[in-house]
Amino acid sequence: MKILIIEDDVNLCASLKFQLEAEDFSVEVCHDGEEGLYLASQQLCDLILLDRMLPHMDGMTVLEKLRKSGNAIPVILLTALGELQDRVQGLDCGADDYIVKPFAFEELLARIRCIFRRPPSITTSRILRLGNVAYDPLQKKLQGPKKQCTLSKREGALLEFFLHNPGQTLPRSTLLLRVWGPDTDVEDGNLDNYIHFLRKRLLYTESTLSLKTVRGVGYVLEVYQN
Repeated sequence: MKILIIEDDVNLCASLKFQLEAEDFSVEVCHDGEEGLYLASQQLCDLILLDRMLPHMDGMTVLEKLRKSGNAIPVILLTALGELQDRVQGLDCGADDYIVKPFAFEELLARIRCIFRRPPSITTSRILRLGNVAYDPLQKKLQGPKKQCTLSKREGALLEFFLHNPGQTLPRSTLLLRVWGPDTDVEDGNLDNYIHFLRKRLLYTESTLSLKTVRGVGYVLEVYQN
């Protein structure tokens, strides 16, 4: 699983990277808000550790922009601001957790494990639209220009995640984490099977959506023009 650290304290970044990699996490770091927002928007990580006080763009602005764009990657705020109103503001802006500096690495690790233990929750009641199709997450119905079909629970969760991130290459590890969950012992080939099922559904509904394979990385949902 990959963790993105957005933190301007270079020494803290280096320490966290070393300790997290020792726990078998893949870690990427950056030191300013604008770069962090760009990296986070690529959906190439499974968790973000986000400092509140950053150059070029503060952490709260980064968090608000991520959530407004529909990006649901879990975020733990790292900050020296530990007053009640600071914690409430951070959580209300979309953070999944909030830890005050200085903190013990063991506590941070426990909070990370807690987030990864949560069951995936993607479904909303909002109709999702892209290209010439609409998808109802509650009814699991995919409506094309002439035909419609009902998806299985897993197909629906997978399609919904793609619809929230159109045009973005989503790594296989991220898809498995967000759709199957961190504690599910699922074979990698299951993802390929469900991609195959979704492609058949999209073809049946005569949609203009295409699920393309990005070799060695994952998949991307694109709209093509006839």
